[in-house]
Amino acid sequence: MSLKIFGQSIPNMPWQDRPEGCKDVIWRYNANPIIPRDLLPTSNSIFNSAVVPFESDKGHFAGVFRVDDKERNMAIHAGFSEDGIHWNINPEKVEWINDDPETAEANPWQYGYDPRCVWIEDRFWITWCNAYGWKPTIGVGWTKDFKEFHQMENAYLPFNRNGVLFPRKINGYYMMMSRPSDNGHTPFGDIFVSQSKDMEFWGRHRHMMSPVRGDESAWQCTKIGAGPVPIETDEGWLLIYHGVITTCNGYVYRMGCALLDIDEPWKVKYRTKDYIMAPITQYECMGDVPNVVFPCATLSDAATGRITIYYGCADTVTGMAFTTVDELLNYVKENSL
Repeated sequence: MSLKIFGQSIPNMPWQDRPEGCKDVIWRYNANPIIPRDLLPTSNSIFNSAVVPFESDKGHFAGVFRVDDKERNMAIHAGFSEDGIHWNINPEKVEWINDDPETAEANPWQYGYDPRCVWIEDRFWITWCNAYGWKPTIGVGWTKDFKEFHQMENAYLPFNRNGVLFPRKINGYYMMMSRPSDNGHTPFGDIFVSQSKDMEFWGRHRHMMSPVRGDESAWQCTKIGAGPVPIETDEGWLLIYHGVITTCNGYVYRMGCALLDIDEPWKVKYRTKDYIMAPITQYECMGDVPNVVFPCATLSDAATGRITIYYGCADTVTGMAFTTVDELLNYVKENSL
């Protein structure tokens, strides 16, 4: 490993070596999907979820999971795992505690989906697409044990999606990526970075990157959105994101990668011209929303440079894939726009 990851060592991180003959920069777990659509008696689908190391002394993992039930309500559930592969997901959705009565009145639960999760300072912070008057925006909350969850004020006005925090303060500010949107399926979309002193009031908005118009890199020409929490390296922030193209068969979601400036992360140093992963397997191409790979979480091992990616497949099940920090960075440099 030549590139350094800043973070923790995860000795028992789920991992498989690259299959013989595979030339892709990312390779899939050979027993995908790791979470089926019907893991819970009431679940229609479980996908687009976030996983983190938890109780590191025991080598365990925890997460927040998007679970759509058979009424097609969208909710967030907590889950736990001893190996990062086999998951016990709570059948009851997360019940958010609003410590401020005004916040509780303004944010009655309507729906929530596509969570991300990250450890910052002394707690796990969670962001998700939260309903505010039945319109999507970015919800913010925290937990210390994945049993009790506290909700704060929404970060932005509607409409917004794909709120992703950086794992530490940068120049004294918490920072979050998001993609302003509309109330539909958003046939457009740029990524912005917003800053906050207190995780409540967000401003100092900076444009990061846009979809690629024209013939070059058409796989990300309709819209883009931040994926997992960025990985801090000694060359910058490594960001896996999703890009979308509109085809005669509808939207197709693929994965890309970018390297961001360490101090001004809205400045993009490199960005992949070619995608790094596309929906090609049956479980990625067939489901409630066909032809989708949607990355929401990574585990990265500072000792080995290994990266495990958790991603939603066809808006139905959860898959897992692997790469290394060196391979990913070399790829984004060699295939940059």
